[in-house]
Amino acid sequence: MTLLLDRERDAATPPNPTPPSRGAAALRDLGLGVRFAAAGGREGWIRTLLTAVGVGLGVALLLLASSVPHLLDERSAREQARSETRISDSPDANAAESDRSVLRINATSEYRDRTVSGYLMRADGSAPARPPGVAHFPGPGEMVVSPALKELLAAPGNDLLRERLPYEVTGTVADAGLRSPGELLFYAGSDTLTTATGGHRIGGYGDPRQGDPLPPLLIVLVIMVCVVLLVPVAIFIATAVRFGGDRRDRRLAALRLVGADVRTTRRIAAGEALFGAVLGLLIGLVCFLAGRRFAGAVEVWDFSAFPADLVPDPLLASLIVVAVPLTAVLVTLVAMRSVVIEPLGVVRRGRERGRRLWWRLLVPLAGLAVLGFTGRIGDYAPVDPVPITVGAVLVLVGLALLLPWLVEACVNRLRGGPVPWQLATRRLQLSSGAASRAVSGVTVAVAGAVALQMLFAAMNADFHRVTGQDPSRAQFAAYSQDVTGEAATSAIERFRATEGVELVIGSVEAYATKPGDYTDDEIQPTTSLTIGTCATLRELARIGACEDGDAFVVHPPDDEGQGDWVDETARKGEVVHIGEGMAAEPYRWRLPADTPTVTGREDPMGDVHWGIMATTGAIDAGKLPGATIVAQIRVDDSVPDVAEHVRNTAVGIDPGMRFVELNPVARDRQYASVQTGLRLGASAVLLLIAASMLVSQLEQLRERRRLLSVLVAFGTRRSTLGWSVLWQTAVPVALGLVVAVVGGLGLGATLTWMIGKQTSDWWLFWPMAGLGGALVVLVTLLSLPPLWRMMRPDGLRTE
Repeated sequence: MTLLLDRERDAATPPNPTPPSRGAAALRDLGLGVRFAAAGGREGWIRTLLTAVGVGLGVALLLLASSVPHLLDERSAREQARSETRISDSPDANAAESDRSVLRINATSEYRDRTVSGYLMRADGSAPARPPGVAHFPGPGEMVVSPALKELLAAPGNDLLRERLPYEVTGTVADAGLRSPGELLFYAGSDTLTTATGGHRIGGYGDPRQGDPLPPLLIVLVIMVCVVLLVPVAIFIATAVRFGGDRRDRRLAALRLVGADVRTTRRIAAGEALFGAVLGLLIGLVCFLAGRRFAGAVEVWDFSAFPADLVPDPLLASLIVVAVPLTAVLVTLVAMRSVVIEPLGVVRRGRERGRRLWWRLLVPLAGLAVLGFTGRIGDYAPVDPVPITVGAVLVLVGLALLLPWLVEACVNRLRGGPVPWQLATRRLQLSSGAASRAVSGVTVAVAGAVALQMLFAAMNADFHRVTGQDPSRAQFAAYSQDVTGEAATSAIERFRATEGVELVIGSVEAYATKPGDYTDDEIQPTTSLTIGTCATLRELARIGACEDGDAFVVHPPDDEGQGDWVDETARKGEVVHIGEGMAAEPYRWRLPADTPTVTGREDPMGDVHWGIMATTGAIDAGKLPGATIVAQIRVDDSVPDVAEHVRNTAVGIDPGMRFVELNPVARDRQYASVQTGLRLGASAVLLLIAASMLVSQLEQLRERRRLLSVLVAFGTRRSTLGWSVLWQTAVPVALGLVVAVVGGLGLGATLTWMIGKQTSDWWLFWPMAGLGGALVVLVTLLSLPPLWRMMRPDGLRTE
């Protein structure tokens, strides 16, 4: 009987299950954390959504950054596809004209600070080569325009642009023929264009020649731009996965109460963060795809993109998909190591030892050491991007690691002060880590921006050339080698008659040669001939008395050798030939015997003139073969659209006339494009940082909702709490800006040394410091409405 009872008892007792392996247990705990995050009720979903939104913003920006290589490649490919193929490069190289060849002239101009690119074209045959995106070759008086230019022409208030482009719009340029959706481009047909009027013949489109490579200094600049823009994004994602940590820890205490060990609770917490990160990936993808649809309608710093060009690189996109959830898990596991969760429903942190400084200092110092060991970068030697990237990343990440120690060390020493200040400092003393994490993105972004500003300032002289032009004497200059004869003299008068023009330094220029027979080994003496009014000639040479009919021999200042060469041709009382080789017979003109010799001077363009100068009464400029027009124009800036009036006159004289705005400094185009890219990226990163601080602030306010309600119930004024919120944001930001300025100046000085330049300005950090202060005010103002709602008495209710 006893044996039977023992058997029945053994049968009723299930056998002990085999414990799962370590890997299976980890996956089980992660899955349990995912279930808690997905089924945690309203509070759980609020925390999960905060994490997901924060991660999603960072992922969207990372996907945008990973699309930049494809965007630039597609933009470059379209630009190369519409580049000219010269006749010598085309299949019809043996023929000056072919059925496909086209005469065309560049008619690009500016309109209200925007570039209007365009070409006048004339077909040589019945099947002319068409530019990419153009379905039908425009006939005489017709033009094909980009959608943006078509919209601009149709908009009210653009009469001057319609006057400049008086052609009938017969079609639009497709996307394949445009660099970007906002490009202003036209192709117009002409029946009067010839090689004599400036046209050049092309055989087709799609020049295979490569563009100029970036110089080493710009490569360093591009590397730093990428690092400065992307490191804050990575830090922001690492911060976002820790939103709502206090409430999560209290929930995990309940799991300890039912028997979960420390490792299990950590893995469950990592599972909750993993769910928020995966949800953030989806939100980021949705935001990226939604924003991508509107990319063509957004133009920032004169830059826009086609939606089809915003395609993330597959390798980079895969890295983002793997790295973001992995970062969420690792950050959570590391954060949980400093938390002691006991099973009595309370969260108690272990004895605070204080944050250690020594290892935090090693990270930025290691970055500076990597940059130092890399050595100086030559002007022509190839640049290795790896050590520069690693060094810069270590410095910026090290600054983010230094900030928590500095905030803790400072706020622990704060005592007394007004009530809002005491509330803020006490909160920071209790939880300085959360405040430091929220500000770390600002610190890294400002430090990187300061270093970049120092780098830009050091490179400024290399990519900005002093032109010597004087905009006070003239604001515009126009040149044409195709307006000759009587048209050249009348063109100057048309400029003078233009609305808003005060002065035209207009001259007709040609070349004078010394008559005679010369062998191939001999150089025929030649000098320039400039014809204009007395007022014009006084702008080009130091002339005293002058009357119509006078002529002058002009020597360059402080150049006796060149003056002797001028005298070889400009022999007083002797004949010179003008336009020799430009016509069947050169024009012969005798220089008066009493011609005075004067000294040349710089014109508004910064050029020094010498040779022979003659007034309009001394020689008939309309009879000179090969003569061209040069007009330097001073305008009245108070006249509305005066620049457009002058440009319209220039286009009416010669559609291919070179028209420039005088500027004392000329910028390198590649350097300017890097600056534009920095502005675009910095705008996006600053928006992300503002969103990061706002989300973090709202998350902290939500966790303190009951405390805020208690303070209001005891009579605390709302203004007092509002000021306390401001100080809670301002103190960490101020300390973060100190770290950012010191670190940014150190990084910038090191990079400046690497490129062999001198640090020109140590006070470049002020604009970025002011921007950081503006972010504090913005985040505080945006967080005030939720703060008022959280201070209602119903926040005291509990279940």
